[in-house]
Amino acid sequence: MTATECTILITVGATQTQAPAIIGYDPKPMSERHIGLGGATAIGVSAIVGAGILVLAGPAFVRSGPSAVVAFALNGLVAFITAASFAELSSAFPESGGPYTFAKKVLSVRAAFAVGWIVWFAYIVAGVLYALGFAAYTVGAIQHLWRVCGGTPPAWLSSRRLLLFLGTAATAAYALSLMRKASGGGQMANIGKVAAFAILILVGVVAVFRQPLAQTGDALTPFFSGGISGLLVATGFTFIALQGFDLIAAVGGEIKDPGRTIPRAMFFSLGIAMAIYIPLLLLVSTVGTDAGEPVTAMAARHPDTAIAVAAQHYMGPIGYWLVVVAAILSTLSALGAIILAASHVALSMAKDNTLPPVLAKLHPSRDTPAMAIFATVLTLMAVLFMVPNLATAGAAASLIFFTAFALTHVMTYLARVRGGGQKSGFQTPWFPLVPAGGAIVCMALAVFQAIATPDAGGIVVIWLGLGVILYFSIFASRAETRDAWAEAADPSLVRLRGQSPLVLLPVANPAHAASMVAVANALAARDVGRVLLLSIVQVTDDASVSRIGAAATARLIHAQEVVKHALTASYVTGHAPEALITQASEPWAEIRRVAEEHGCESMLFGVGDLSQTPELPIADLINELSCDVAIMRAPTEWRLEKVRRVLCPVGGRGEQHELRARLLGTLSRICAPEVIFIRGLEEDATDSE
Repeated sequence: MTATECTILITVGATQTQAPAIIGYDPKPMSERHIGLGGATAIGVSAIVGAGILVLAGPAFVRSGPSAVVAFALNGLVAFITAASFAELSSAFPESGGPYTFAKKVLSVRAAFAVGWIVWFAYIVAGVLYALGFAAYTVGAIQHLWRVCGGTPPAWLSSRRLLLFLGTAATAAYALSLMRKASGGGQMANIGKVAAFAILILVGVVAVFRQPLAQTGDALTPFFSGGISGLLVATGFTFIALQGFDLIAAVGGEIKDPGRTIPRAMFFSLGIAMAIYIPLLLLVSTVGTDAGEPVTAMAARHPDTAIAVAAQHYMGPIGYWLVVVAAILSTLSALGAIILAASHVALSMAKDNTLPPVLAKLHPSRDTPAMAIFATVLTLMAVLFMVPNLATAGAAASLIFFTAFALTHVMTYLARVRGGGQKSGFQTPWFPLVPAGGAIVCMALAVFQAIATPDAGGIVVIWLGLGVILYFSIFASRAETRDAWAEAADPSLVRLRGQSPLVLLPVANPAHAASMVAVANALAARDVGRVLLLSIVQVTDDASVSRIGAAATARLIHAQEVVKHALTASYVTGHAPEALITQASEPWAEIRRVAEEHGCESMLFGVGDLSQTPELPIADLINELSCDVAIMRAPTEWRLEKVRRVLCPVGGRGEQHELRARLLGTLSRICAPEVIFIRGLEEDATDSE
């Protein structure tokens, strides 16, 4: 054997190696970041402003009276706190995917799949709500025009088929728009709805000043007509009206200067929403009803169109049509933003093999995630046709968002603590009070939603159960293999996940200590994992070394020399492993005991002549251990950093793909070698001559 030859055998069990796709599908890289502050803010405004308040304002007034404005203000405070956590994580991890990406960085690939799977579903359900909301307002506008013209609306205008047709048409139109342009369409709808709300507020302010001050005061009395309980109930179910700033994080991989742009876009979009919501709710309470009529009574008669009725009261028919136009534009722009965000969640998951890799394919000329958009829209349309009543589905979406927001607060805390003080572009103020308080509030709202609508929890459990089946039957192998490679290539990912892997290295030959320690240190990664050097003094029985005599003393001195050489080799490269010298009559049993007692994640063995390997009880030891095992044979002068080419045989039906990927990821980080994969195919004896 020449000085450059080295053999590394990778085993995890008694079976032969498996042939996975080590890295999985490698999609074409996304185009340069192209969304600026204005575009990012527009995404948030598209999803937040309009649709939620137009639908939820009526029920909020019924439950809490004029104090509905306080309910929305409290939700605004919670939203700003949650946006702070989203902004910090998006600045630290400026990639597309939103909560899925955060979970992948801070938790694990399995947890990330669960988060991404349910968030993708939540976006899809929200898209269904917006699509049907657009259809309902459009049909209502047509029926109103029909009556104004003196006719009776035909029965087909009230059919579900028309609603489904309009919702499907709007979804398809936005899907085509997003496939043609990465940032999507809907900017004109965004501008139009904001302009409509601005007119409603300006005219309402004029109406307030023309109205006697006493009448305004009477309209706001009693302010807390539903009491504290009514206020809390209204606060719980209206929070969804401020959901949408998280969509900016979902497309973070396409935003310019994400460390500055993403936080500002989130806060700007929430600020615009609150600047519309608070004045509009005050105007509905004060000038949106007849003199002496409380807003609670008006909202009880018109729960779904309370704002439209209020606008008609102080603006006439023009006010009514302004609200209708704003509602149509709001649902359309929100639908576009939801499809954009959901497709980017699917794209990020497909890149990590937690969804089929085909969804990561981009349009060949426009670099848009065409397949992810297609899969998202197809699923959205299926849900659109399958769900006759969206009330429970909408509650399920709210429950998912609350849970995802609570997890985001938790992940913000974990990322800050585990990140070793590394500063991102934006940091949540008053840490850790803000993420802790936000997590408690969001989880409380999630529990409230689950209690208020038990069927919502059932929908979430069913969808999550379907995801578990798909993950472990289809996605787990590729996803966890790619994740193992990612951890090895970027040790900071291991630290962010709160792991400190321990690599056990039994050493017996001082001549091979340097090369073995180099590989073990690479597997553990400096400042992240640990290496435990184990040298065993073999004795003939359970007696102490001092009573056995010179032979045992010589073995002890030899063990000390081995550890000394191994420690010296580590210190030269800047590593500081732990060392352990034990005595045992059965070295292999002692290795197993130490591995189990210390909870080792992996183990590295060094062997001499390969022809002698079968005589060693390594196979039995591997079958008894729960950790990964690598077996290495190398000449004395071999060094890891000099590796230039790696031959990697693949085949068989074992479960070694994760360790193989971890080793290859480690090599790519240390010396970036050329990797050659070889797979042998057995020749069918019946086909041979």
